[in-house]
Amino acid sequence: MTAAVVTVTTTATVVMAFSAAEIQEDDAFDRFTAAAKTSFGAMFGQAWPHLEQFMAGAPRALEMFSQGMDKAAADWMLVTSHPQPTNNDFGGLKGPPEVVKSSSQSHDWATGTENANPPDRRAALETVKDVVLVRTTGPEELLSATTTDPLTGHRLLVVSANFVAYWVVQFFDLTTFEQDLTAQRWKLAWIALGVTVLGVAAAVFAAGRIRRPVLRVASAARDLGGGAFDVRVPVKGRDELADLAASFNTMADRVGTAIEELRAKDRQQQRFVADVAHDLRTPLASMVATVATLEDASPEVRTRATELLGTQARRLARLVEDLMEISRFDAGSAELRPELVDLPALVEDAIEVSVPGTSVQVTSTGDTTVSADPRRVHTIVCNLLVNAERYGRTPITVSLEGLSGTVTIRVADSGPGVPEELRPILFDRFVRGDHARQATEGSGLGLSIARENALIHGGEITVHNDGGAVFTVRLPRESPG
Repeated sequence: MTAAVVTVTTTATVVMAFSAAEIQEDDAFDRFTAAAKTSFGAMFGQAWPHLEQFMAGAPRALEMFSQGMDKAAADWMLVTSHPQPTNNDFGGLKGPPEVVKSSSQSHDWATGTENANPPDRRAALETVKDVVLVRTTGPEELLSATTTDPLTGHRLLVVSANFVAYWVVQFFDLTTFEQDLTAQRWKLAWIALGVTVLGVAAAVFAAGRIRRPVLRVASAARDLGGGAFDVRVPVKGRDELADLAASFNTMADRVGTAIEELRAKDRQQQRFVADVAHDLRTPLASMVATVATLEDASPEVRTRATELLGTQARRLARLVEDLMEISRFDAGSAELRPELVDLPALVEDAIEVSVPGTSVQVTSTGDTTVSADPRRVHTIVCNLLVNAERYGRTPITVSLEGLSGTVTIRVADSGPGVPEELRPILFDRFVRGDHARQATEGSGLGLSIARENALIHGGEITVHNDGGAVFTVRLPRESPG
């Protein structure tokens, strides 16, 4: 990351500096050329009347012209030539230019003094004559070109204007200008270097600020993978790194919750297996012992053994059926087949099936018709009635109440109620109201199955004490199925 930031910063700085230098140099040269043309045009505008007098036959006018051009403090030449006939009246010179008058005030930039023997600019003029020695429409139109003096090696800006058959050419030495540009390039280079250094420092600082939170998240991830599900990362600020830390914490919370649920499920399954083994062992042991007594020749003993064998076989069958129902709930394969159910009739049938001969009072208010699976609702009512008859006392009451969106079934007994310490686990599997694992007819799965059947309808089942245990089942009028 640091290398990427440094590379981008350095590249951008170099490109910017190079582009700025190129643009500035072009602009500076254009300004220098414009200034040179302006200076040359002003001098030429003052001196050309003398050139007219010279052409009219006044030789001394040439000296006056020279004095006017010398005020520009730059090398200049007055040249002429005899062009060969062409179809273009404004064509370029065909022969070499002839110097009529010249003046050189060239400065020796190596020594800082005026040249004792100023250079002759003829050779420099020869290299650009095809550009600057072109007939124009008048003395006000100026032409310019650059060349290198073959004697001094200096770059020159050549500006010219023509007047009838004469050309006035002025030379501007670009040495100082180029020295200034070189100095400017070095300034830009130092600025670019400074910006690069600052960019590197900023990149290192930014990378450090980014790296520390990332390392914290990486370390926390390793700890989480090692089993430390309580590890969390501090969230600072509102940037992307803060979002990363918050997302990690959310993930850690979900992973921790999922692991705890899995552990709870594992403990539940272990307890379930142990309870199943215990509850299966009791009827099986009774059946084995009973089968041994069948060898007795006494009819009374055989009759008693047969009755016990039938009782334990029915108990074992109910236990297996309950276990299969629980396994279907755990696997998520329990089917819901809803249809319109008249609860009062269903409750009367459940009373006859589960607690025949027991005094049960049934009351109904409102519309108690519900869309539900009749077999599962029947199982709920049967299990609650059996629980009330087995662990409570009569009379037992069943209250049905139809509301706008739900139907409520309350099963209440007149017994001692549910002990406070038992209420939190009452609907767990293999929990019996007597707390003791005695040879009772119940399997400890009835209330657990009742709750699962209520939940699959989208309802709930709760319990509280009010003159006995009161179980309340709330079912939506329209089931999810």
